[in-house]
Amino acid sequence: MRNTSTKAAVAFATAALAAGALAGCSSDAGSDDASSGGGDAATGGTYTWWDPYPQHEDGSDWANRVQACGDEAGVTIERTAYDTTALTNQLLLSAQEGTAPDVVLLDNPAVSTMADTGAIITMDELGFDTSDIDENLLAAGVVDGVAYGIPIGANTLALYYNKEILDAAGVDPSTITDWDSLNAALEAVDGAGSRAITFAGIGTEEGSFQFLPWFWGAGADLTELNSAAGVEAVQLWVDWLDKGWAPQSAIQNSQNTAWEEFLDGKTGFVENGTWQVNSAAEAGFETGYITIPAKDGGAAPAPTGGEFVMAPAQSDSSRYEVTTKIVECMTTPEGFVETADTFAYYIPPTADGQAAFLEEHPDLSVWVDAVKAAKGRTSDNLGTDYPLISEQLWTAVQAAMSGASSAQDAMDAAQDAAAAATGE
Repeated sequence: MRNTSTKAAVAFATAALAAGALAGCSSDAGSDDASSGGGDAATGGTYTWWDPYPQHEDGSDWANRVQACGDEAGVTIERTAYDTTALTNQLLLSAQEGTAPDVVLLDNPAVSTMADTGAIITMDELGFDTSDIDENLLAAGVVDGVAYGIPIGANTLALYYNKEILDAAGVDPSTITDWDSLNAALEAVDGAGSRAITFAGIGTEEGSFQFLPWFWGAGADLTELNSAAGVEAVQLWVDWLDKGWAPQSAIQNSQNTAWEEFLDGKTGFVENGTWQVNSAAEAGFETGYITIPAKDGGAAPAPTGGEFVMAPAQSDSSRYEVTTKIVECMTTPEGFVETADTFAYYIPPTADGQAAFLEEHPDLSVWVDAVKAAKGRTSDNLGTDYPLISEQLWTAVQAAMSGASSAQDAMDAAQDAAAAATGE
């Protein structure tokens, strides 16, 4: 989840509202349009590709990679890039108008919404074998046991640390394995005169994204926000604020502003994502990272970020043969590593891809471990219910951190509101 998370939440909600109107729609693109090139790979032609990476312009490594997959499939790819919100809305519109692209990459929480609309086909219909994809990563694109997309990689969250501050406090990061040892480390850092930890507690999807490792790591479930485990996770953050281990700014921090706080060199730990690896390497102090610990030990399930590659429905089903070749090109072990390097860093979603990635980046094994333990936000078949639940989750966390409500009362209210919103 990069800094498009808030946009993704808006787009996701917009898509959900439109879901009923689009059920069963498919595209007429390619049947009579000379630019489509037809469905026979031998005849060449043009296949359309949409993705949410407008920062990667024509001629960039990413754009060249997409074109290379078209070359391998024997066709030309016409690539169009939108920002995340525009892409989701445009895909819904194209399904209505019969102008859907052949291939689309969407932020993973939006997959289930698109599946509900009938705007995309299943991986089985595409003829794509998903058996090699890590189950925990594939799950974000699974609805009622059926896969609708393939992750091109995944990013997630971990704890970065300032080695100089930890050394001064006598903290060995390798000893942090659960909440008790983490709290002991934060207390030591605070006692040595540094800010212990910062994070993004903002009242948006970014806040839920950052809170979920603690929520899931406590053993809580999104279908029961006010469980004892869920309340305990909220209280953990509240306690950090009350003890002065985390700054009050964490209540409104985005992931960017939390990272900027860390870069001032006065903070021991920050929760942030794979996408900050290069920035951390360029910081004015030595950094490292550990997986976010679960309450009782082991790696907490952090939410996955990253896009899924999918095939929008076409009226001319013969086009799927070439679409499959394009998707296969993007999802070889070597292809996953190329994507990982382009997006600094998307962790490959297969064992072979991860092994190839670690051959090139052995120092990033913590991130591979974090992704292996990660979980999709729409997993557990939450689908389009997720954004409704997430809004109540971040609202409750905000209320508790600000002191407007106790952790228990905040989560009780959140559970009631989420149940009403989802019809449970």
